[in-house]
Amino acid sequence: MNQCEQILDYMKRFGSISTMEAFTDLGCTRLPSRIHELRKQYEIKDDVVTAKNRFGKTVSFKRYYLVV
Repeated sequence: MNQCEQILDYMKRFGSISTMEAFTDLGCTRLPSRIHELRKQYEIKDDVVTAKNRFGKTVSFKRYYLVV
């Protein structure tokens, strides 16, 4: 199973994926590139999420969702 297939399966199972989840769970370091490839065949939306990191600093990141 290649990375695009793994990411697609992950989004189907868990509903969404972030860069950190892609790295820790799938070993994928270039999620936006894989999402770009997947968007050629699938409808994928994204949202910017704001959260606090472990140091209490506010950070923003994208979360990707497969539209079914």
